[in-house]
Amino acid sequence: MSIEVKISNKPVTYKKAMFTLEKRVNEVKKGNKRELLWLLEHPITYTGGIRYSENDILDKKINIIKTNRGGKITLHNPGQKIIYFVIDLNKRKRDVRIFLKIIENSIIEFLNIYKIKSKADRKNIGIWVDDKKISAIGIRIKRWIAYHGCSINISNNLSDYKKIVPCGLNNKKVTSFKELGIYKPKFLNKNLTKIFIKNLSKI
Repeated sequence: MSIEVKISNKPVTYKKAMFTLEKRVNEVKKGNKRELLWLLEHPITYTGGIRYSENDILDKKINIIKTNRGGKITLHNPGQKIIYFVIDLNKRKRDVRIFLKIIENSIIEFLNIYKIKSKADRKNIGIWVDDKKISAIGIRIKRWIAYHGCSINISNNLSDYKKIVPCGLNNKKVTSFKELGIYKPKFLNKNLTKIFIKNLSKI
């Protein structure tokens, strides 16, 4: 099964990205297009998953884009790496837990390249460095095609998180490569592509 890899060097708006993903889901379902792995960044954007609450918005002036992904409110901003995918589970194991585990393990493996020790948390979805979240995950399944994806904080402005309760977790903090003292990590796209393609091929 061949997965197309797309890398956008310029920021892509969230709405444009979602339009592209939704269209790709339909094309993959019809067999007209290959599955997709897409690496990009967004301009500053706050999105709310299907379980978000108005109580998670601390700054009422910000605009929340409602989405159909799982989870609550999260932030996308410059310096944060986004990994989107469109993966047909009809051709693989129809098991959401296995798929989520593959995504989690891929992020952990990627972080390990840069000597960042991390872990997944069954209760609080995402990837954590000690008690700080470095990666958020939001997945939707449509006709057994998995899409949306995950984000990894690289050099983004973490103060933008202060306007929300990230992922609905009041007492949890966030971190990034930069906060951990890794200022210019090399080969991000190359390493992400290699790891995700390798692991998605195992499903």
